[in-house]
Amino acid sequence: MFFAVWAKNRCELFVNEADQPSPAPGVTLRSAGLGDLDALVALETAAFVGDRVSRRSFRHLLTRGHASSWVAEAAGTMLGYVTVLFSRGTSMARIYSIAVAPEARGRGVGRLLLAAAEDAARDHECSQVRLEVRQDNPEAIRLYEGAGYRRFGMVADYYEDHAAALRLSKPLARQLGLDMVRVPYYAQSTDFTCGPAALMMAMATHEPDLVLDRKLELRLWREATTIFMTSGHGGCGPYGLALAAWKRGFGVRVYVNEQGPLLLDSVRTPDKKEVMRLVQEDMLEELEALGIPLHHRAVGPDELERLSAAGGIALVLISSYRIYGERFPHWVVVTGFDSGYIHMHDPYIDVANGETFADCINMPVLRREFAAMARYGRSGLKAVVMVYPYRAGATAGA
Repeated sequence: MFFAVWAKNRCELFVNEADQPSPAPGVTLRSAGLGDLDALVALETAAFVGDRVSRRSFRHLLTRGHASSWVAEAAGTMLGYVTVLFSRGTSMARIYSIAVAPEARGRGVGRLLLAAAEDAARDHECSQVRLEVRQDNPEAIRLYEGAGYRRFGMVADYYEDHAAALRLSKPLARQLGLDMVRVPYYAQSTDFTCGPAALMMAMATHEPDLVLDRKLELRLWREATTIFMTSGHGGCGPYGLALAAWKRGFGVRVYVNEQGPLLLDSVRTPDKKEVMRLVQEDMLEELEALGIPLHHRAVGPDELERLSAAGGIALVLISSYRIYGERFPHWVVVTGFDSGYIHMHDPYIDVANGETFADCINMPVLRREFAAMARYGRSGLKAVVMVYPYRAGATAGA
């Protein structure tokens, strides 16, 4: 979800600035540019022994990276820098790296850079900033926690020397009317099981003792798959996911803005289209026979919030393009709402780009952005599966 991540996210100041109310006089901030490349590399070399940002990475961050970099300087000398990354589709920012020159330590430069990163995140309409810091760096941890950051996870063996990293986050705006459900997180273990993984999270919210493992994940996929979708293994549509939940005793409601078999235009081979059509027609007949409510209309953010308030957990089909830059259908789980954002668990962890589960839980997305991403394909398919606690909840939130 975050771009331009080549080295470990590293927010190691190795300075004691927690008691510094403001930087020394004469220290100014400005946006970094390519003309700062040599100075940035030199500062990086002076400040750190390992886990350094390379010259190539700095160049990318300053030109094509979805990022913002700021430098602190005095009398024309660079005293420190900070780089913050922005997610393409969500409203999270990540402080990728922050460094202070050895001769400038203890002057409040780190605090100034931290504030600059947060201001940049607000300018990008982000609601939250996250960062990683060495678990054995108490000075930096004290600075961040003093600035309002709170711990929410740990990653073992994160740095080159195998040290662990603490994960910290800070909300940037007062979240009015925050309504967050404690949804357990489960990461999909294959490229084609986002739907089952999302359904597992919803079911475990209502049934905390449910064991979430690959056996259940693949069993749900076998039950819910449409056989073919785009390429490779088949994906799961709303009809199959709804049936799988219903057969396990949960209440279900399905909302789609199209009628009949879905996503047929995602495959080109006539034989595949025919298989998908027959499988989904069979699912539709079963939905009707079981009396599972099926509504042929879209659900907007406001109605989604109302349905969730009635006790349902929403599985929403999105286009991954607005997050990952690739066009494929993808299921996520809605975990909460506030005045400006919808929060979601994304079952996909982009390990190749350095993500862990902590990057994919309760991801804040602007409501208008969520409405834009909650559709797929040329037809603009919109699909939501509401999962309620057992059959008695099937009529809730109609």
